[in-house]
Amino acid sequence: MHPVLKDAPGVKALLLGNEAIVRGALEAGVGVATGYPGTPASEIGDTFARIAGQRLVHFEYSVNEKVAYEAAYGACLGGVRSICSMKHLGLNVAADPLVTSAYVGTVAGFVVVSAADPGCHTSPNEQDHRYLARMSYIPVLDPSC
Repeated sequence: MHPVLKDAPGVKALLLGNEAIVRGALEAGVGVATGYPGTPASEIGDTFARIAGQRLVHFEYSVNEKVAYEAAYGACLGGVRSICSMKHLGLNVAADPLVTSAYVGTVAGFVVVSAADPGCHTSPNEQDHRYLARMSYIPVLDPSC
């Protein structure tokens, strides 16, 4: 059994940060998960791909980040809690529906994970999407070390 699926009371699991995101989404009742693979967000999609059938979660990798965003956002508008993951550069690709969804609103829960890459370990540049969120009036959860 994958560690993110262990849900008995008092059970502790050692998880990577991306696996903890999946666990949190499962605990929140997510029904649709989408994403576009790219480090440092790849493990989110990979984990959902492994466990989706065991938890009745629809998961799909999309052809690009915009399509992934739109699929998850569409599920949200249909009343299904959803999550979409991508690396930070991919949020630029999904910027059109991101900004539009900010003023359209949501019906069910919708979370976008934009995995940053401080220090450019796997990306050609650094970007701070907190400014994009501020411009769009979208709340941001920014975990600290």
